[in-house]
Amino acid sequence: MKRVGLLFLAALALLVLFDRILMPLYISQGKMKTVPAVTGMAYDNAERELRKAGFDVKKTYHVKYLNRVDPDIVLSQTPESGSLVKPGRTVDLVVNRVEKPTFQMPDLYGRPEFDARQTLERLDIRLENVQETIVTEPEDDGRIISQSVPPRTLVKSGASVSVIIGKLEEQPIGLRKIAVPDVLGMSVSDARQIMSGNGLATGSITYEYSAILVPNTVISQKPGANAFVSPGTPVDLTVVNRLE
Repeated sequence: MKRVGLLFLAALALLVLFDRILMPLYISQGKMKTVPAVTGMAYDNAERELRKAGFDVKKTYHVKYLNRVDPDIVLSQTPESGSLVKPGRTVDLVVNRVEKPTFQMPDLYGRPEFDARQTLERLDIRLENVQETIVTEPEDDGRIISQSVPPRTLVKSGASVSVIIGKLEEQPIGLRKIAVPDVLGMSVSDARQIMSGNGLATGSITYEYSAILVPNTVISQKPGANAFVSPGTPVDLTVVNRLE
């Protein structure tokens, strides 16, 4: 045990001697060099600076493409500036990727503007121009109804797209049109309620005999289903009556 202890003390003494005396002496005699700061410099200038200081240089690339960053600018360096290393040490310089990634343009139709902006921002696509157009359907209000670059078109990071957003504008009562609902097969009372709920009136009711159809159900309407008419237009109904 005594011998092991002596060996441990000797090793510790050598370590202290190397750290406190030999290493400072090595540095003081110019055997170690300080790595210059080249981050933010153009790569060619950074390489020239490092080689002039006695270092080798290796170019590496960032893990992903960074938009709006010059591919010639040094993003980081290893070892860091100010590090003490041996002469001839290789310094890795990281620059941006040159090729922009390619992906499909997203489908923006029907999306609210804020949702489209978030999607484009995540994909690094610029929303270049936003225009508005008048729409008459409430569900189109504030939503994208057109985009300059069709969905699934291959684009690169940093591309731009323009969109048109619907803006609801109520038409004057005299110009507004309503689609006539389909009430065939409904009872008269249900048909009346549907017409009233859609801003239309129930017109004349005509009865026709039928031995096989359900009594009191609508078998014909005029104007027909999906016709566009003015608000308040009466819709005439033909209803089944089993009494001949």
